[in-house]
Amino acid sequence: MLMPKRVKRRKVFRGRMTGKATRGNTLAYGSYGIAATEPCWIKSNQIEAARIAMTRFIRRGGKVWIKIFPDKPVTKKPAETRMGSGKGNPEYWVAVVKPNRVLFEIEGVSEAVAKEALRLASHKLPCKVKFVKKADLNEGGVKDEN
Repeated sequence: MLMPKRVKRRKVFRGRMTGKATRGNTLAYGSYGIAATEPCWIKSNQIEAARIAMTRFIRRGGKVWIKIFPDKPVTKKPAETRMGSGKGNPEYWVAVVKPNRVLFEIEGVSEAVAKEALRLASHKLPCKVKFVKKADLNEGGVKDEN
């Protein structure tokens, strides 16, 4: 599972996911990718499950890039614990994803194979995503439908 080697703070605030992604909204490495269409937290094990689904489908062909990293700890209090007594301990790590953020990129395979591999990966993720191509993207990042 992905997680930082070390962090400055062990517990962090939950934060807000308003607005669209201004960084990481273009295809930097591959020809095809998937971009989030809604804000969400993606756990490290969901990222790993999506990566495995893609690499199994393309079978030693092409290259896959993961464009997100889970660097936010999420805390949880034990079950049946009374209110108070501070914040819980870190349980898992998440990547904060805003709309238009490119999550995965793929290169070295045909468009049909890339589309199917990324479709399989999208089923492992907690948010809605869309398939994006480098040919369709302009300089300003992922295009909006509306």
